[in-house]
Amino acid sequence: MKVKEWLNKELSNNEIKEHILHIKEKAKKLNKDYNFMITFNEEDPKDFQETKLKGLVVSVKDCFTTKNMRTTAGSKILEDYVPTFDATIVKRLKDSGAYILGKTAMDEFGFGSFSTNCAFKVPKNANDVNRVAGGSSGGAGVITQLLREEPHIAIAESTGGSISNPAAFNGVYSITPTYGLLSRYGLIDYANTLDKPGVMASSAYDLAFILNIIKGRDERDPTTHEYSLDFLKTITSFDAINSKIAIIKDYEERIIDEEIKKSFKKVIDFLIKEGAEIEEISLRLTDAALASYYIIATAEASTNLAKYCGMRYGKEGNVKGKHFDEYFSEIRSKYFGEEVKRRIILGSFVRMAGYRDAYYIKALKVRSKVIKEFKQHLQNYDFLLAPTMPILPPTFDEVGKLRPHEIYALDVLTVPVNLAGLPHVNVPLKTTLSLPAGLHVISDHFKDANAVAMAYWIEKHYKGIF
Repeated sequence: MKVKEWLNKELSNNEIKEHILHIKEKAKKLNKDYNFMITFNEEDPKDFQETKLKGLVVSVKDCFTTKNMRTTAGSKILEDYVPTFDATIVKRLKDSGAYILGKTAMDEFGFGSFSTNCAFKVPKNANDVNRVAGGSSGGAGVITQLLREEPHIAIAESTGGSISNPAAFNGVYSITPTYGLLSRYGLIDYANTLDKPGVMASSAYDLAFILNIIKGRDERDPTTHEYSLDFLKTITSFDAINSKIAIIKDYEERIIDEEIKKSFKKVIDFLIKEGAEIEEISLRLTDAALASYYIIATAEASTNLAKYCGMRYGKEGNVKGKHFDEYFSEIRSKYFGEEVKRRIILGSFVRMAGYRDAYYIKALKVRSKVIKEFKQHLQNYDFLLAPTMPILPPTFDEVGKLRPHEIYALDVLTVPVNLAGLPHVNVPLKTTLSLPAGLHVISDHFKDANAVAMAYWIEKHYKGIF
């Protein structure tokens, strides 16, 4: 709870500025080895003493626009893009007195599970530089772990697991909230109906604190909702023993690494010992959800990326003497990475006349059934618990041997809950190795505060936290 400690201190403006500069210097040194940041904020800190956050240091995933600070979405096509406005979340943080440290590394446009598709330097796992950071919010996971002894919050974003995955791989807390809890205004989209801003932190308390500041309705994003619950009040009055909990057995069966099975079983055994009521359930659409997600996500992505054609956004070229098809293809071929091109082609295919009904429309129907299946279980249980990822963070060499469809398949535990737009919190668990595993706490729509409260309770009472 470094944020709480920071806010409770009596600090002068000079002390606040000195501490911000201390964290920035520390982060820059660490970045040389871990590559978690694409762009640092070079503006000097201002006076923060009278603000709510007192200059709290916040890093922001590089898909959120930041006024007068380069925003690349991890892509060369936006390498020189400097927005003239702040994303709503960034503005709310600044207005409350946060200092934006910089923009964290990510897979290009969010396309990836390991952040190895970043067009700039690839971030390395905070616990082992030979292993991947997870993706697509890899930089956010790394910096959160490396700055765990400092008052720091990371703003991240998830489409199919891009927050939980790196949080689990690096051993930090995270929340991917209900779709609509946090504003997407100023977010460079991957897939509009799936993208969800979220948070990573070194404790569940810190998640709750910052969510109270950035949550809620935004007139510029019509998908947002007002959220009246106070996260801090909810977590301090919560008792897990009064909850009905279900374990998703289909997810357990898909665990590949035995270390994850052991750490997951230990926390479940602890909850049972403490008196929690726990039962097993089945989510029979787990595999169908994975296929549905990649069809819907790539279809939306291929549409969203059409604007990057060298005319209005991003890199430009010489148009003289060229047909527009030739010019667009030249720009996109030069500045888009391999995975971006793959998803554009796949997404364009499933939207084509003659294939739309067979793939895209069918995927939307599956999505509706996935939501219905989750909702049926959440009528009977307060929480669903599951492992976050089926594997521990792999080495870069191991990832290099995987084919694209094998990488996609590793999202099988994070995709269904993202497809359903349900809130889920990652709790970092110890393994017998020096690497963390992750526990997912899943709750019903707009019961985000309860999910954070459950994570907070486990953090306070369970000794197996990473």
